[in-house]
Amino acid sequence: MSTYFKYPRTPHLPWSISVSSDDLSKKSVSVFAGVDVVVTEKMDGENTTLYQNHLHARSLDSRHHPSRDWLKQWHGGMAHTIPDGWRICGENLFARHSVSYQQLGSYFYGFSIWNENNECLSWDETIEWFAMLSIHPVPVLYKGLWDEKTIRELAVDTDKQEGYVVRSAGKFHYDEFSQRVAKWVRADHVTTDKHWMHSEVVPNGLRSKNDKSS
Repeated sequence: MSTYFKYPRTPHLPWSISVSSDDLSKKSVSVFAGVDVVVTEKMDGENTTLYQNHLHARSLDSRHHPSRDWLKQWHGGMAHTIPDGWRICGENLFARHSVSYQQLGSYFYGFSIWNENNECLSWDETIEWFAMLSIHPVPVLYKGLWDEKTIRELAVDTDKQEGYVVRSAGKFHYDEFSQRVAKWVRADHVTTDKHWMHSEVVPNGLRSKNDKSS
């Protein structure tokens, strides 16, 4: 029987602006001291996990929603390339949420890959696998030794970007997630009165095939 894993909740960095009552706050960033990290854009989509034989949103019992139809079709054509027991996590960006994207390279952007031992691959390994699987990675904003000042001062266009995610660049186990990953989210991130799943599905925009920019 296959084992499926719910993507963990990501703690907020101490200076994250948008923290609700049910969010996890990270009181200290000392766990990142002396660690090589990668900071990636936090894209405004639906957290989705892909397996060789299944896919689901953050909830393991995800019900049908029209915003997931494109991803199911795309996954059907590439699922056989995912190693047995592995899973790929990323954002389903088909439906517009609070951020409107007009130049996406795909409606799915990956941010992590987990192996049969429930380990998150190092970022360099992840990028190698994304290239082999033709998966767009989320944009990288910073890569290097943890530097709080530099990361706090990252240029984020809050009209077009939800925030960013910091993760250890190396491999780590699922049980270590809360010590290896944290996020910063813009203030008042949700700008609509109605949840996107209960609204008409408005697709985000894809860039022209002639535009080779990343």
